[in-house]
Amino acid sequence: MDMDMDMDLIIEFLTAFTDYLLAVLPWVAVGFFLSGLINEFVPVQLVERHLGGNGLKPIFYSIFAGAVLPLCCIGALPVAISLYQKGARLGPVLAFMIATPATSIPALLVCYAMLGIMFTVFIFFAEILMGLVMGAIGNFIKPGIEPKPARSVGRIARDPICGMSVDVSDAVRAEYKGITYYFCCQHCRAIFEKDPERYVTVVERGIKERISSIFGYAFIDMVKRIGPALLLGLAIAALVVTVAPVGRFIGDHLGGGLGYLFSLLFGLAMHICSTASVPVVHAFVTHGMEIGAGMVLLLAGPVTSWAAILVLKKEFGIKVLLTYLVTISVLALSLGYFFSIFTLIVG
Repeated sequence: MDMDMDMDLIIEFLTAFTDYLLAVLPWVAVGFFLSGLINEFVPVQLVERHLGGNGLKPIFYSIFAGAVLPLCCIGALPVAISLYQKGARLGPVLAFMIATPATSIPALLVCYAMLGIMFTVFIFFAEILMGLVMGAIGNFIKPGIEPKPARSVGRIARDPICGMSVDVSDAVRAEYKGITYYFCCQHCRAIFEKDPERYVTVVERGIKERISSIFGYAFIDMVKRIGPALLLGLAIAALVVTVAPVGRFIGDHLGGGLGYLFSLLFGLAMHICSTASVPVVHAFVTHGMEIGAGMVLLLAGPVTSWAAILVLKKEFGIKVLLTYLVTISVLALSLGYFFSIFTLIVG
């Protein structure tokens, strides 16, 4: 009997993990690809000029970019990291991570269809406000971990054998006539060393090389960099769903103020994207949850996935992560309560 129960739990976990993975995979792929385009075509100077300065203007730029790009919370992670590597300040990066998922068109359309215009308009402007506040705070935080430079001018070299773009910091290298040449692997270096004169002429990168660089950075470098954290985040979320399912008791026991705390903790514990969070909130509110508590889940859930938490800790350090979580928690609870009061006055 116990073995059958264990097997059922394993099957439930694998099913939940697969559902999560299939749900986010297209958006993650878009995010990785956009990060490759940013790495290849966006000059460091451009990012530094528009997102690397002080004040609110870089934060507004990042929020606008987040509203335009069709990304979920996980798909926004590789793009945010690429911007940071290119010279964006921490504030605009954190603002981008908050604004991107909540302002996506699919999420807003689903919210309008299931929860109405008031929910939709409020969450749109609330997330923008959260992005502005988080961005302003982020500009005053010094990350505990310095960014690893992206493969950009001065850090990138072309393998003279295969034409692949390689990061000079960890590439295979060889000296010839006082010049250092970089290679993607030992095999290319061995070919070079047999007849170096044949390959020493530097050729400008063409379309083929640029395409190779885009996909190499997007689906090799970025997958290696944050792929394990993303998978671990999805696995944790699937585990929470499997061992701690949430049922109808919410309406019976969490219909008052305690529902706010539950929504916040539920949003922190679960991986729940902005679009998928809408039917969950609709179900909770239908069963008696306070409407403001539902708003807390909509505001906090999509931007506090385990994947985001793990990547933030890895890339920026524990101080940035704690600041991010505390700021979002305070703002989500405050805005959720304000929304409840607002609906009472208007209604």
